[in-house]
Amino acid sequence: MSVPVEGVAGGGTAYGFNDGGLNSQPLKQSTDPTEVPTSDLVHVWCMPNTLNVGSQETPRPLETINLLAARNERESFQIAMRPKVSWAGSTPSGSVQVQCTDLCSSAGDRLVVGQSLKLRRVVPVLGVPDALVPLDLPLTQLSLLPGETSVIWVSIDVPNGQPPGQYEGEITVSAMKTDGGCSDNLGKHEKDQLCVELKNCLDIMEPIEGKPMDEVVERIKCASSSLRRILFSPSFAEFISTNGSSDMMEEDVVSNLAVRIKLRLTVWEFIIPVTPSLPAVIGVSDTVIEDRFGVEHGSEKWYEKLDLHFKWLLQYRISPYFCKWGENMRVLTYTSPWPADHPKSDEYFSDPRLAAYAVPYRQVIAGDDSREIYLRKEVEILRSKPHWNKAYFYLWDEPLNMDHFHNVRKMASEIYAYAPDARVLTTYYCGPGDAPLAPTPFESFVKVPNLLRPHTQIYCTSEWVLGNREDLVKDIVEGLQLENREEWWTYICLGPTDPHPNWHLGMRGTQHRAVMWRVWKEGGTGFLYWGANCYEKATVPSAEVRFRRGLPPGDGVLYYPGEVFSSSSEPVASLRLERLLSGLQDYEYLKLYESKYGREEAMGLLEKTGVYMGPERYTLEHRPIDVLRGEVYNACRPS
Repeated sequence: MSVPVEGVAGGGTAYGFNDGGLNSQPLKQSTDPTEVPTSDLVHVWCMPNTLNVGSQETPRPLETINLLAARNERESFQIAMRPKVSWAGSTPSGSVQVQCTDLCSSAGDRLVVGQSLKLRRVVPVLGVPDALVPLDLPLTQLSLLPGETSVIWVSIDVPNGQPPGQYEGEITVSAMKTDGGCSDNLGKHEKDQLCVELKNCLDIMEPIEGKPMDEVVERIKCASSSLRRILFSPSFAEFISTNGSSDMMEEDVVSNLAVRIKLRLTVWEFIIPVTPSLPAVIGVSDTVIEDRFGVEHGSEKWYEKLDLHFKWLLQYRISPYFCKWGENMRVLTYTSPWPADHPKSDEYFSDPRLAAYAVPYRQVIAGDDSREIYLRKEVEILRSKPHWNKAYFYLWDEPLNMDHFHNVRKMASEIYAYAPDARVLTTYYCGPGDAPLAPTPFESFVKVPNLLRPHTQIYCTSEWVLGNREDLVKDIVEGLQLENREEWWTYICLGPTDPHPNWHLGMRGTQHRAVMWRVWKEGGTGFLYWGANCYEKATVPSAEVRFRRGLPPGDGVLYYPGEVFSSSSEPVASLRLERLLSGLQDYEYLKLYESKYGREEAMGLLEKTGVYMGPERYTLEHRPIDVLRGEVYNACRPS
């Protein structure tokens, strides 16, 4: 699978090899998948969702999967496959067929494949497993490369109203037979996808006349990449080396020879709150969307694209805001692209999954009203709504000098003239460089609220500044005026770096998940992340994704354009985005335990289980997470 994502590389070792690995046996004479068990041809094993399973991951024993999930929770795990031998006459070692069943309880309740249970293929980015590309259900086919481990991400979404109980099902993996000769084995879905991708190539190339040379070059590269992806897809594998074709195996053969993964899920009574307890606000660059998808700001297509991104991101328990960067880190932020009196804005802001929304300081789409008249109208409408308590204004990112701080105070004063109860959020990691507030940088940092007060209610500080000194949190929190509705939020951006929790590509899975453990332990009441789609500029949807220069790989990118991987326009999540969700769900488990036994006991549980002691001391293994969740389950479930 050739994917136009920066740094993706494939390849393998050889054909007809014995991969060694776990309990290797001498090769049998036959490698016909209709005659020998799939387990003789392919290693299949399962891994927890916090492990980065690379292409050279060593096989392990296959065990039954036992999961625990609350209602309104997503739980996930990974299936790894590594060929022992080649049974195909073309480039890959061979193809496997993966099939899922519904998860059923003894009472007859179901978690349905395609609705609750979904499969995605893990695709490496810069050599690190990250992109999660959706697979067809309930039956999908994958080509395996020699000497490489391929991975499927399995996720199960438990609905709010799902009856508690034990649910069981299975996932089968079957090696597929390859015959000599050529036959038309493409199904309607594959043909449709190929047709769309070939049409996309034409759409990319046809309008190049009169375009600047750099754009022409980019379009040619993009079209070449798309054609290469089509050519090396499993659909054409038999034409790349020897002629041959693959046929879906007969069901009885699958039944007898397949590898069976038993899956057991305990759904318990706790319901993860629909409205997140922690507002996690995350930026989405509207400029990146406009450039890549060729949509004009304010056009119908523009609204459609923003609407798609907003609704897709809500499933991750985050509160998206769109943003456009201005001079000196001035930033225009808005959760709804429509004005406050538009029905869509009310739909967005009233959605119970949204914990907080950004109100723009000026018009998103230029109109006849002056900024002052626009701001007054917006605020008057929103203050009359029951969701006004979710609203905040984010005006300036990381002010660095007195002029920046002065501008924040000036803009906030204009807002307060119409809404004295408005909340202004300001991110910062230092005091003004041209007028130090104290002898040392950290002391100056701690005094920033004195400079912003009363023009900021949400003081959002960088985790990088705190380092591993959790005791410094007290200096920040003790200075807050809670009686004036002041809050302390945190954010990560660029830093902190390894070993501290962050969402950089290549960090450990538990390190990604620990971002929210840290937030809970430190006691912040909200969290901000600067960007989820902030990759380098491109002008074609399927163009290669490149991370921004000067930033750690993955910083500012939590999902990818769907068009990079297929004809689908639905965004493709990263493993890091899934682990963000897991961390937010862990936060709710800790809140539940805290509500029953107090914060000190909950803090003790977090440390006693070995999950999280501090930003440099947290579990590197998955088991402590299961222990923590099990302790909450046993202590908080109805007796």
